[in-house]
Amino acid sequence: MTMKTPTAILFHGGWAGHEPDQCADLFSQGLRARGFAVDTFDHLDILDQADRLAAADLIVPIWTMGTITKAQLENLSAAVRSGVGLGGFHGGMGDAFRGATDYEWLVGGHFVGHPHVGPYSVQVVQPEHPVVAGLEPAFDYDSEQYYLLTDPGNDVLATTEYTHDGQTCAMPVVWTKRWGQGRVFYSALGHKIGEFDQHPKVFEMTLAGLEWATRRG
Repeated sequence: MTMKTPTAILFHGGWAGHEPDQCADLFSQGLRARGFAVDTFDHLDILDQADRLAAADLIVPIWTMGTITKAQLENLSAAVRSGVGLGGFHGGMGDAFRGATDYEWLVGGHFVGHPHVGPYSVQVVQPEHPVVAGLEPAFDYDSEQYYLLTDPGNDVLATTEYTHDGQTCAMPVVWTKRWGQGRVFYSALGHKIGEFDQHPKVFEMTLAGLEWATRRG
C-alpha cells in the first residue's frame, strides 16, 4: 500500500525581527526531510483559498503581528475544524494577528509581553508525550521568556517558572489542543533562527510537534 505524502502550507512574513523568511526556509527543509510536500507563501492571500487550505494536512503560520480578515480567519478555522493540523512557534504563531480573538482561541493563547529576556529554565511536564520525548526533563534556555494568556483547556507539555512583580507562576511553554477534528501545536521557543542552531533538540521538538499536528489518514 502506497503511503500518501503529507502536504504542508507554510506562510511567512510580518515583523522582520523574528526572521520569518529564514525560519520559513529552515522549517520547510526540516519538514521536507520528514517526507512532507511543502508549499510556502510570503503573503496572506493563501488564506483566501478555502479549498486549498482544507485540502492540506498541515498549516504553519510564521507571521508576527499583521492583520487577518474575517474571511481569512473563517477559512483557517474551518480548515482546522475539518482535520487539518495547525502548528507553529514563538511570535510567528503566538503573536500573529493581535486582537483577533477567534484566532487566539484557535491557537490556545497569545503573547502579552516578555518582561524577562535572558536565561531561564524549561520543565517538561509530560515526558511521555511524543512531541517532547526527545527533550531533557529540564533544560536551560536563553531568550525572550514569553508571558502568555492561555486557554485552560490546553494540554500543556512544558512550562517555565515566571517571576514578575513579586509573583511567580507556572507559565505554559509548549502545548497542544484540539479544534474540531484538527490538532493544534504551539511552542513559545524560537525567537530567531540562531536559537534552533543553539538548541537542536528544540528544533527537533518543534518539527515533532508539527508532525504530531498533521492530519491523520
